[in-house]
Amino acid sequence: MSPLTRRTLLVGGSALPLAMSASIGRAAAESGEPTEVHWLEGGAPAEMTGVTWGVPWPKGRLRPDQSFGLRTPDGTAVAMQTWPIGFWPDGSLKWSAHTIGAAPAAERYLLAPGPPAAPAKAVTVVRQAGRIVVDTGVARCVINRSGRVLIDSVARGGKVVARKGELVCLRENERYTGEVHKVTVEQNGPVRAVVRIEGKHRAERRARAWLPFTIRLYFHAGAESFRMVHSFVFDGKASDDFIRGLGVRFQVPMSDEPHNRHVRFASADGGLFTEAVRGITGLRRDPGAAVRAAQIAGRATPAVSTWDTRVSSRLPLIPAWGDYTLSQLTADGFEIRKRTKEGFGWVHAAAGTRAGGFGYVGGVSGGFAFGLRNFWETHPTQLDIRGAAGDSAEVTLWLWSPDARPMDLRFYHDGMGMDTYPEQLEGLEITYEDYEPGFGDPYGIARTSELMFWALDATPSAERLAAQASAVRTPPLLVTTPQRMRAAGVFGDWSPVDRSTPAKAAIEDRLDFLFDYYRKQVGQRRWYGFWDYGDVMHTYDNDRHEWRYDVGGYAWDNSELSTDLWLWYTYLRSGRADVFRMAEAMTRHTGEVDVYHLGKYADLGTRHGVQHWADSAKQLRISTVANRRFLYFLTADERIGDLMHDLVDADKTFLALDPLRKVRTEPYEPDPKALAISLGTDWGALAAAWFTEWERGGDPIAKTKLLNTCTAIGELKNGFITGQGMYDLTTGKFATNTVAVSVSHLSAVFGLVEMCSEIIAAADLPGFERAWLQYCTLYNGTAAEQIAAVGQSFGSLNLKQAHSRLTAYAAFRTNNPALATRAWGELDRGEAGYPANGPWRSERITGPVVLNPVDEATWVSTNSTAQYGLAAIQCLALVGDRMPG
Repeated sequence: MSPLTRRTLLVGGSALPLAMSASIGRAAAESGEPTEVHWLEGGAPAEMTGVTWGVPWPKGRLRPDQSFGLRTPDGTAVAMQTWPIGFWPDGSLKWSAHTIGAAPAAERYLLAPGPPAAPAKAVTVVRQAGRIVVDTGVARCVINRSGRVLIDSVARGGKVVARKGELVCLRENERYTGEVHKVTVEQNGPVRAVVRIEGKHRAERRARAWLPFTIRLYFHAGAESFRMVHSFVFDGKASDDFIRGLGVRFQVPMSDEPHNRHVRFASADGGLFTEAVRGITGLRRDPGAAVRAAQIAGRATPAVSTWDTRVSSRLPLIPAWGDYTLSQLTADGFEIRKRTKEGFGWVHAAAGTRAGGFGYVGGVSGGFAFGLRNFWETHPTQLDIRGAAGDSAEVTLWLWSPDARPMDLRFYHDGMGMDTYPEQLEGLEITYEDYEPGFGDPYGIARTSELMFWALDATPSAERLAAQASAVRTPPLLVTTPQRMRAAGVFGDWSPVDRSTPAKAAIEDRLDFLFDYYRKQVGQRRWYGFWDYGDVMHTYDNDRHEWRYDVGGYAWDNSELSTDLWLWYTYLRSGRADVFRMAEAMTRHTGEVDVYHLGKYADLGTRHGVQHWADSAKQLRISTVANRRFLYFLTADERIGDLMHDLVDADKTFLALDPLRKVRTEPYEPDPKALAISLGTDWGALAAAWFTEWERGGDPIAKTKLLNTCTAIGELKNGFITGQGMYDLTTGKFATNTVAVSVSHLSAVFGLVEMCSEIIAAADLPGFERAWLQYCTLYNGTAAEQIAAVGQSFGSLNLKQAHSRLTAYAAFRTNNPALATRAWGELDRGEAGYPANGPWRSERITGPVVLNPVDEATWVSTNSTAQYGLAAIQCLALVGDRMPG
């Protein structure tokens, strides 16, 4: 019998599809106050390129196909497009996604059920033979359905501003170009259109095709810009395939006189590098103040015939600088250099610390602006302009700079003789690295980058350029308040920041300290780089005053003990923009780099280590959808949606790799009808994928697997305390005849707590709820209580502070004051965590004992931070009204 997948029918089970109930009353759908949305960073963005965001709704309130209207506080209707991205089990709308176009932004908006306003200039999508044409009403983009040119042309007002948009890759002396295999229109207006392009990079002189890519292009009504989300998977050999450059390239027609052509670059702090291709300032002879002022401003200069003839007659003798490069090879330095043309020497033009990743080339009659988000954070990066003095300038946004050392993804040591499991376990004892030959392979890891492009009818003013650069660096996002989010009942157990009592204020101060400390550590420790940005380190080395970046499993965190969840719940309850941006960067990284998307480890993530792919523990606890859901529902990001959907069939990974292969004491061979799956980290990750797919209204098989396994856990004699279930891949069920007592301190700390809360709230599963409440009550219970319940004690367990939130959950669900008191005691004592009477401060450390001045808190570790944060947040939400003191 073939394994149960999303493409097959259940054997011995019901499909249980998501009910799209038609009985939800329209009166309920139209009731309630409007929801206010505001900009995450506050104020109103100076540059509007179109924005998409998500809003949650209480269960049973709105129809799944509910329409919405948007208006400003003064009553002005705003054109908006809406679609559902999440549903409650009764079929009512749980999450709606909304998008608005490029009209000038208000500081806030009111969203309410009702008819949407139509855009003045709708975005249109026309399918033609061999191409797709998208028109925003301002810019027109022609996308090819095949070949090595992704974007044939970008035009404005009938004039081509850019053409031949392609992907480029350099490997040794070979050049590869992205080849289109498939193009899909995912949305076609009227306010937003999305086009997905899939393919591989192919060599020019040989047949090899590699580095599969997915490009999404986003267009908004009335916009002169479009957004690109660029994702690729590394499918090469780490020993041979050293990428020298990876980028996106366009050709920009140039027609204005060289003195009316302009080049612009931005720094990360709002500064601009502004030059003309042929400069007429600073010359020995003066063309006139009006001429100089016009060129500096980027406006058309007065007719040459009006200039001082000592300049106008010698224009051909002034060098035209056609080539420019801005390279950011580290997080702390960029350089701009220029030359007249290929074959001649480069001249240093400018330098700085951090570039904004934004540039422009064009003339007074139009040009092309371009930007790469997180430019300096994801170094080595580069912006190239070539041939600006000729008929066509070539613009390349390098995701990996060709000026840098080639990308080297080889494993970092030779194995040191650890060829057997016993030897590898000995290595684990000393460096905390779970090494195994061949497992430190980057084959299948991915990376996503975000880019923006503008088709402009003139060289923008300095103020406009600065606004565009800001939009690249910090794309505007609309959000609602923590109170409104909490009222919708999404994401389980959390509550908005509350300083209403001294005891609560003390916990809020501790939570703020921990986030602010890590935010500073990112900058002070330079946790940046193409493959690293977004992650944090695991454990500190007090002697070196340094995080253990080079010590096995103590190095990069890779989502260990739910760092991602801590950040997202911190954002939900605070609404802080800096928290959101750090959580967003972490989700981008951990969902791409720390997870395999191709090959024998596909769908699995890699445990913490010196390299993100180094450790041999390939597990679902790292790739878990629990860490991705927040960014998806808050932004409707399609790439995150892809990553979550890919994991619906992740149960098949247990046939490919046994997570416990090194420590099993009895023979075990993976059997599709009896796969050993832990009821903690393993099932928790599967449940997150299945629940989220059900929540999104996706494949019904996900709901089936979720409910089948939940029911089976409830039928096990010892429920979650059994520790492991024998899973039948062909039916999506656990066997229920296992009787055992096996409890791990790790079971609940990779999203299981959060997912069980949401599952219990969503589905009528009394047996499952009893099993979970039993686990929550007994984990930190006494040995006598454990023996009375299941016949034996759990022994000495770790992470007691982390599990205080399980005690709090049991207290809340059973209305048990004694358990509530116990939960607060567990949190305050801080066993394997942070006690309430701990130091809660950092010290400033300067040279000569450290290279750079840093803030140091030697008592901080990322495991403890994530779990303290989650425990405190959930205790406040669940038993905050029973807080002592």
